[in-house]
Amino acid sequence: MESTQLKCSLSARDFASNQQVKWCPGCGDYAVLSAVQKTLADLGIQKENVAFVSGIGCSSRFPYYMSTYGFHTIHGRASAVASGLKIANPDLSVWIISGDGDSLAIGGNHFIHVIRRNMNMNLILFNNEIYGLTKGQYSPTTKKGHVTKSSPHGTIENPFIPGELALGAGAKFYARVPDTNVKLMTQVFTDAEKHNGFSLVEVLQNCVIFNDDVHLAITGKESKDENQLILEHGKPMLFGKESKKGIRLNGLRLEVVTLGENGISEKDILVHDALNPDPTLHAMLVRMKLPDFPVAMGIIRNVEADVYNDLLTEQIDQEKQKSKFRSPDDLFRSGNTFKVG
Repeated sequence: MESTQLKCSLSARDFASNQQVKWCPGCGDYAVLSAVQKTLADLGIQKENVAFVSGIGCSSRFPYYMSTYGFHTIHGRASAVASGLKIANPDLSVWIISGDGDSLAIGGNHFIHVIRRNMNMNLILFNNEIYGLTKGQYSPTTKKGHVTKSSPHGTIENPFIPGELALGAGAKFYARVPDTNVKLMTQVFTDAEKHNGFSLVEVLQNCVIFNDDVHLAITGKESKDENQLILEHGKPMLFGKESKKGIRLNGLRLEVVTLGENGISEKDILVHDALNPDPTLHAMLVRMKLPDFPVAMGIIRNVEADVYNDLLTEQIDQEKQKSKFRSPDDLFRSGNTFKVG
């Protein structure tokens, strides 16, 4: 369904509320907030046409800091509340704000089903691999063996890979970004909002108090060039300080190669196709991890498909049209209620 929103001229500052931001100094959430405010300003959306819905967690304070509509709901249920909101007002730009614990633990059921339905909304998943608000327990994304307050001898559980879980649920738009790159976040958030369907953006976010530097090997100034693969649709998968390394497909497996070695040239490097309906390669990119591979960043998957909101609206319109040509007796026998007179 085409949006009927009118564009207006606003700055990022116009989307900042008058509430004091109460995240810890140095928290990665500040960068996400800045990127979202810039995104909405760049898109030219009116403030009254935007709503942020959050669950429980540090990131879930987000709606208070936006000068838009906002709902601070309950643990793990933000996707359900946002779904009702979007159905009631299809033209509303709806953003779900959630953490790795909020969405992947107690909210896991709602998470996979909102993806499966492909409702036209955006979910920003703040992944700091810890429960920050409740003071440092391990989460569904905490690395195996990590010592936390609730795993003093090291967690023995295998962590979720959010992108892998999302693709398994049928995600049509999935992206991953670091909280250290506001420019990339803004680009990805913009494309997420423009995508007609459900968009999931995972942010590798740092919790300075309970899991500081958890993503440092990926996001550090000295390591990011070698350990991040910034994907762009239609461009070869090159990385490294001089873009001399790349990803190629060797049989059914990905491998890292270096240009100029063993006759390797740019024509051997995979070209990213985010629009490919087949998720096989997207799933392989999602699973790449250190130390064997760089971590894939940017938009990994961006595929058009039927959208829940559009299909629901079509069904309602069809039934309304049918009812015009049905007698009150027909409506009564079908179980529908009607008003006479």
